[in-house]
Amino acid sequence: MAEASRTFLAIDYGTRRIGLAKSDPSGTIASVLETLQVKSDDEAIGKLKHIISEIQPSALVIGYPVNADETMGEACRKVDAFVVRLAKIFDGPIHKVDEYGTSEEAADIVHAHGKKIGKKKARIDRLAAVIILQRFLDG
Repeated sequence: MAEASRTFLAIDYGTRRIGLAKSDPSGTIASVLETLQVKSDDEAIGKLKHIISEIQPSALVIGYPVNADETMGEACRKVDAFVVRLAKIFDGPIHKVDEYGTSEEAADIVHAHGKKIGKKKARIDRLAAVIILQRFLDG
């Protein structure tokens, strides 16, 4: 009998852009999925519901924007509210992972490949989601 899939979907939440990454079926390697452009959380939830039904992940992993001093500010409260909404469309576990420094790390990766970010911030969001997911998978 085949082992159950351990595919994870990672979400780098933002009010205008949401970076997405997913793992391989063994839950070992994170890879870029896409960046959603959204105008509201309602639109985001609708798009994520469709993606979740396609991928059928065993769990969701969402970046949690803890401050450098390890306090939780307004950004964490926004993610918490979004997680409550996600829980209404996804029955499995939702893991929050400290995303501190992921956008900077993603920008460094882009620059290391000789690219400029410019107006392509969606690229950073996708890579940040990969970093968040890989941190979770490696943890």
